[in-house]
Amino acid sequence: MRIERIEADGSDELAAGLHAAYSEGSGDPGPPIPRARFVLDVCADRPAHRVEAWAAVEDGEVAGGYGLSFPILDNRHMAWLFPLVVRPARRGRGLGTALFEHALGRMRADDRRLLLAETPVVGAGAAFARARGMTVALVEARRTLDLRRCDWAKLERMVPQAPGYSVEHWTGPAAPELLPDVATLMNGMNDAPRDSGVDDFHFTADQIRAREERMVAADQTAYNVIARRDSDGAPAGYTGILLDADHSHGWAVQTDTTVLAGHRGHRLGLLLKLTNLFRLREREPRVERIITWNATSNAHMLAINEAMGFELFDEWYEWRLTL
Repeated sequence: MRIERIEADGSDELAAGLHAAYSEGSGDPGPPIPRARFVLDVCADRPAHRVEAWAAVEDGEVAGGYGLSFPILDNRHMAWLFPLVVRPARRGRGLGTALFEHALGRMRADDRRLLLAETPVVGAGAAFARARGMTVALVEARRTLDLRRCDWAKLERMVPQAPGYSVEHWTGPAAPELLPDVATLMNGMNDAPRDSGVDDFHFTADQIRAREERMVAADQTAYNVIARRDSDGAPAGYTGILLDADHSHGWAVQTDTTVLAGHRGHRLGLLLKLTNLFRLREREPRVERIITWNATSNAHMLAINEAMGFELFDEWYEWRLTL
């Protein structure tokens, strides 16, 4: 067995092999990750992160591998591991351990001290993490909304009034004049529950533009809504839903939702999410289910999702290891 670096643009056969190993070995019952998006997420650098991907090759086949993401603007002490996977037929011979130790070596070479990763709360991934000294930093829940069974009349009655605020929406990349406001709103995500060793991330308009360019390159479509205060136009809240443009699997993903601290108490979070949901229903009839992630400690957002009809799908651990 040898461990080989995957090309940064994901153009080599190793990237295809790692995606195949992930698709075969992840066991995730949620939305699949198409190859184009997987390569961008796991192999390609972005403005705020440097990325490495490595493949374990046995008998001419990619038997497994891993990806590491290194923040380069904020949180320069940490790294994020996704994925670490071994094909099921190749397990039980120490390959996963060898890949994990290789990843730790790459962290030490870059002077990183905190490793974060995710696994379902039960199964081989959690057992693997625990056996290697990782501890649980955060418990997360995935919930799904089945659009085929929604009580749409109830949802329409739930739309709140928010005097003094207006909403605006767009599909796809934001117009240039919106980018500073989206960056301001994304910085509000720093209020979300997180590992104690993670500092604030600071988003800029350029980072938002780069993120959206990656979305287009991965053939994804985004539905976005923001709220503004009428008196001065200040951005107050944001939500987004993301889906693969080919509609091959019927899933959409509820991404970030945030309301800035000075604008809370007006039910803007519920207003934003319902507004976006109705737009999605009208324009994307082939979408069957929406999936969303929340820390189980985020009681406010969980309450909104459950009121809308989201049901528990599964639970995950965010793991941490200090080197």
